[in-house]
Amino acid sequence: MLTSEDVFKNRVLPSRIIGAGVNSLNNVHRTSGHTHHTSQTNGISEIEAGMESETMQKLLQLKGGRVSRGISDIGIYNISCLQSDSVTEINRHHHQYRSQRPEKWPLRTVSDISQGGRVGPYRQNSFQEFRNDVHHAATETYLITRLALTLLRYLGIGTRWMSKLVRLYLYALFLMPGFIQVGFNYYFSRYIHRSIVYGDEPRNRLDLYIPPYCDDDTPKPVVIFVTGGAWIIGYKAWAALLGQQLADHNIIVACLDYRNFPQGSISDMVADVTAGIGYVCQNITNFGGDPNRVFLAGQSAGAHLAACALVKQAQKEGFEDPTKLLWSTCKLKAFLAISGGYNLTKLVDHFHKRGLYRSIFLSVMEGEESLPLFSPELLVLSPSFREAVPLLPPISLFHGTADYSILYDASVAFGNTLQSVGAKVTTTLYARKTHTDLFLQDPMRGGADELLADILAVVHEGDEEAKAEDIMLMKTRRRLVPEFLLQLAHTVSPF
Repeated sequence: MLTSEDVFKNRVLPSRIIGAGVNSLNNVHRTSGHTHHTSQTNGISEIEAGMESETMQKLLQLKGGRVSRGISDIGIYNISCLQSDSVTEINRHHHQYRSQRPEKWPLRTVSDISQGGRVGPYRQNSFQEFRNDVHHAATETYLITRLALTLLRYLGIGTRWMSKLVRLYLYALFLMPGFIQVGFNYYFSRYIHRSIVYGDEPRNRLDLYIPPYCDDDTPKPVVIFVTGGAWIIGYKAWAALLGQQLADHNIIVACLDYRNFPQGSISDMVADVTAGIGYVCQNITNFGGDPNRVFLAGQSAGAHLAACALVKQAQKEGFEDPTKLLWSTCKLKAFLAISGGYNLTKLVDHFHKRGLYRSIFLSVMEGEESLPLFSPELLVLSPSFREAVPLLPPISLFHGTADYSILYDASVAFGNTLQSVGAKVTTTLYARKTHTDLFLQDPMRGGADELLADILAVVHEGDEEAKAEDIMLMKTRRRLVPEFLLQLAHTVSPF
């Protein structure tokens, strides 16, 4: 496995939020089927390959003055019959070709970073690369299966869980057409670099989603995403659908993996997430990202872990030398949390009724005495945190009102708490949306997606050109699953 230095040894040129306060429930307005809690605020596209003019000239000489094929998955566009070795001429032809973009650029062949392959202009051994992809797919499928069996082992095989298992099977069966398409793209797309190492601990890996278009060399916004999974079956590939969608909108996405229980407990998970955020922030220019437009996001348990990492990092900045820290909370443009729980003391009984029994939950959280220590809602209320409040970035909370896995009251309460201490926060509630509607079913419908639109509005705030393109691309999003299957999945969902 490559180290961070090895992974990005090949030079990469750099390419191409919203703060608001949250009000209490008396300030609610409903538009387009979802509810917003708002208040006043306080306060290309693809990474182009790092080939300098000298390297390009050598390539042109080798090819007899003609570049006949696209170079590299992360970036050089197709240029045919190009006689000049001038970088200016190359860029001129590139922009002319880009302006005629009728569809996505075709996939380029490139060695998979996670397999130790060098990112280069041409695939040296297509059959070997295919074997590597298949091997990687088999390895990760085994890991997913093992996570599921681990969850069942801890939950037990009672009547309640047998019922949930049947419903889960039916749920996955109804959404299988979408899962197959997303999974195939996840395993074989040359725009997704899987399992990049960001730390020394097991599961310290991340997936990097690169925008598939070439616009210019302007650095692009970056979203660091932490997936959910009840702290037991979390896995970076759960964000494959969202990662691919955001990449289509010219956003680089880094999806973090982290140790799950029983491999690690809550403190290990927060430490992994903190290390992953630091790694991305330190290497952001190598990714082709803009260090001034880095966003932190998470869903479900991932939203809780990301919030813990954010709050605890802000506390550290108040007591430690900022130059010794890997990343700074105030350098993040925003934190986006989807369907998360932020006060563990209120979640114990709820999870117990839902089947995540108290004894298991407390084991994950290192005992009842640790619950307040990993509850962001309680941490921001502590007197010692008052000086760290200004370091928090603007926070956007998203939740469905029909979410029974984690009730939407969790986001409302956290938003009100943040507002009470002076943090910038916006809470958005989506009417009749469940825990999985926002994250899976709605994105598979194609067309307009409320959550995706709200996330893009945060990331592309102030970029009118990007917003206009977002609207255009949103209309062309294709459906992955027929509507009747999505309705069936909604009905049987165990979440």
